[in-house]
Amino acid sequence: MTRTLALLLCIGCACSAAADDALVLRGATVYVDPTTAPLHDTDVVIRNGAIAAVGTNAAPADAKVLDCRGLVVVAGLHNSHVHFLGPEWEGAAKRPADALSASLRDMLTRYGFTTVFDIGSRLDDTLAIRFRIEMQELPGPRVLTAGEPLFPPDGIPIYVRDQPPELLKLMKEPTTPADAVAAVAENVSRGADAVKLFTGSIQGGGVVKPMPVEIAKAAVAAAHKLGVPVFAHPSNAEGATIAVEAGVDVLAHTNSEGWTPALVASMLAHHTALVPTLKLWPYEAAKEHSSAAATAQFLGDASAELTAFVRGGGEVLFGTDVGYMRDFDPTDEYAYMARAGMTPMQILAALTTAPAARFQPKLKLGRVAAGYLADLTVLDGDPAQDVEAFARVRYTLRDGRPIYAAH
Repeated sequence: MTRTLALLLCIGCACSAAADDALVLRGATVYVDPTTAPLHDTDVVIRNGAIAAVGTNAAPADAKVLDCRGLVVVAGLHNSHVHFLGPEWEGAAKRPADALSASLRDMLTRYGFTTVFDIGSRLDDTLAIRFRIEMQELPGPRVLTAGEPLFPPDGIPIYVRDQPPELLKLMKEPTTPADAVAAVAENVSRGADAVKLFTGSIQGGGVVKPMPVEIAKAAVAAAHKLGVPVFAHPSNAEGATIAVEAGVDVLAHTNSEGWTPALVASMLAHHTALVPTLKLWPYEAAKEHSSAAATAQFLGDASAELTAFVRGGGEVLFGTDVGYMRDFDPTDEYAYMARAGMTPMQILAALTTAPAARFQPKLKLGRVAAGYLADLTVLDGDPAQDVEAFARVRYTLRDGRPIYAAH
């Protein structure tokens, strides 16, 4: 544990122990939200896990102070596409706390994420991770999860088939609308916060198996009846079309096939949100040893889809597919989103206000303002000047408690 993190943890414990104690982030540049001009040389006062005040010289005289002069404070960042997959998460209920804490830090909290949406994992393991975080046994983000996805009939993707046999047994491939409704009900009853559909499933050899639209529609209707959102993994334009026609809430990826203007217009009309995952495409191309030209074309096609979607006014949610993707650093994702035409404040919205409103509207998250929960990310740089500063994180705080501090 670093000296800085140890000091912060002591501050956090003191703030939790005494209701009148306050922690102040002193002298930062503060982005209240993506549409408000930044506040300079500003204090953020935290009390009882919430933001008590934001302003110049707002700190109580006896407050504990974290010097943030020269740093930038934004609302806690959301990653709306992660996976708790891999040996580091297996048997999470009994894994050593130190090991899980290190994994959470390496994949998530060191990059400022205070809320994450897992959209495909073994549900019992992810629920165990969430429980241990909520019990403050582990320093980690808020965790939402879709648990085990639903696939087309006989349609588990080729790259998922190497998962442990006990996990593969939990994966459902509904063959009728009734099967889909039952699968959704079971997942939600076990504790899932969403449903994930593979409306297009890669089978290898260039084959993408579509989910029958009547099955997708039944799953979406069942999920919405239970009050949970639906993500879709499209894989290609056909999968995206099925997802939108079925009424899914979020497309979990762009792809390299190219979306027609009609498909983009349908997404916009249905208020379908998009997680671009642009960094995933060079990552996949490298695994296939693709040429530089082919990689650039692959990324360019996906970026063009994001550009068209943003120009139409579509809602973008930030997400990186980490957990599946083993390169956890989101720096390139920010750069690719900017190259596709997103402004720094549009990226900030994708990281904060948009996911907060869509997924947790009953919680006051996504803004740095009095009365909001003190989920905060402190950056070493101004993202309005350099979007890659979103990845240069000095401190991550959840409910006013430090869960990460840089060395």
